[in-house]
Amino acid sequence: MQSITTPRVTPLRDDDTLDRVPAPPANIEAEQALLGAVLINNAAYGRVSEFLLPEHFGNAVHGRIFEAIRVLVDRGQIADAVTLKNKFDQDGALAEIGGAQYLARLAAGAVTIVNAESYGRTIYDLYLRRQLITVGQDVVADAFRHDLDDAALVQIERAEQRLFELATTGESEGGLRAFRTALTEAIDSAGAAFKRSGKTVGVASGFADLDRKLGGLHPSDLIILAGRPSMGKTALATNIAFNAAKAHRAVRGADGVPAAEDGAVVAFFSLEMSAEQLATRILAEESGTSSDRIRRGDVRREDFDKFVAASQRLAEVPLYIDDTPAISVAALRTRARRLKRQQGLGMIVVDYLQLLRPSASTGRAIDNRVQEISDITRGLKAIAKELDVPVLALSQLSRQVENREDKRPMLADLRESGSIEQDADVVMFIFREEYYLSRGEPTRRPDESDDKFNDRYDRWKERSEAAYGLADVIIAKQRHGPIGTVKLHFEAETTKFDDFIGPDRLPSEAF
Repeated sequence: MQSITTPRVTPLRDDDTLDRVPAPPANIEAEQALLGAVLINNAAYGRVSEFLLPEHFGNAVHGRIFEAIRVLVDRGQIADAVTLKNKFDQDGALAEIGGAQYLARLAAGAVTIVNAESYGRTIYDLYLRRQLITVGQDVVADAFRHDLDDAALVQIERAEQRLFELATTGESEGGLRAFRTALTEAIDSAGAAFKRSGKTVGVASGFADLDRKLGGLHPSDLIILAGRPSMGKTALATNIAFNAAKAHRAVRGADGVPAAEDGAVVAFFSLEMSAEQLATRILAEESGTSSDRIRRGDVRREDFDKFVAASQRLAEVPLYIDDTPAISVAALRTRARRLKRQQGLGMIVVDYLQLLRPSASTGRAIDNRVQEISDITRGLKAIAKELDVPVLALSQLSRQVENREDKRPMLADLRESGSIEQDADVVMFIFREEYYLSRGEPTRRPDESDDKFNDRYDRWKERSEAAYGLADVIIAKQRHGPIGTVKLHFEAETTKFDDFIGPDRLPSEAF
């Protein structure tokens, strides 16, 4: 390509060398080559328009030329040295490098448009490098500035957020796609679901009936699991997280990047229980030993053999636990991003959302608890979309459930329900009638006859026996599918849920 003259830079004097700051990285020749290619053939613009913006150019004048080209191309007009001449005839900045004749030299110096995308990628890469320098300078300046209201950990989170945003800036999102492309992706998704053990599009929960209703836990979805205390919210969430992590099977894609063919790498943010307590629950589930006995040390020698065998199986499970109390949404996002970069995060569990703190970066004071919860749920939904993973968040229910005769929860029972119900893609309730029946053993009423009391007691006993070991997962909202109720079996000793096998599913006896 013909060389294009650029403005000469005044050389530094000898006494200036000590204070010289290296020039920000830029490739003027690549910018000239790209602009020249676009000017001789506007088709080259389409090869770079998805990721390249005017501000990405190291030379501001080149950025203005690129923007002028964009305006004409978007109008359906030809952008070349002739059509752009009038715009830049009176441009003082362009006059410094030759005026409108500079455009003609750009076009004359271009040889081919074949390398246009490569030139664009080079320009964008150098833009990222300049942004990295800016981020580094800001981090250094913030660290030197002693501000009591700007703690070091907050500065670290802010820096990581800027780096993550910088890393994802050039990713193309949205835009019109041909139907055949979407159809191919749908078929590929169905094929991937067929290969998974749970036959689900999303991350399988490990419970067959629940996965049939939900189709798995879908990426970018916020799933709320709510219930009253002692219903088994944490136990069910732990079971789902462990099932997903245990089923994880990584494959390497065509681009060399590891991906999950089945299961998921799981991040479990436990704001209520410690990591050791969660580990005890999982150990109890896997070894079949009562978690209460493990906590009290009431174990036999043969139990330790089970622990050793279970721990060997559990050691390779990609389940990561963060038990930081009162963690903020911003800190949760930062740690989830880090895990996704390092290990390939596939699912997030939060126990539970009322214990989270809203991000301090909202820039305004929180007036009430409802607004606070609204900020938290919006933040969790944003994390699910940003990282393209399902976020399973546990939630409390209000006490009004206890005042009703029918204690099965409803959407209106969600504490601070408005924002939770609105932001969630799926809302599930866990309900164990056994819990209420075991605490409601009938007592004789005044002036009640023996027959009436015995009849009432027998009905209670019959209901208790029918409800023993059963749990209902009530799907009250689902954007992608039907609502309904799924029955599970619950073993209280090991806090383990299993698929419920009713009489209709038992194999028939052959005679």
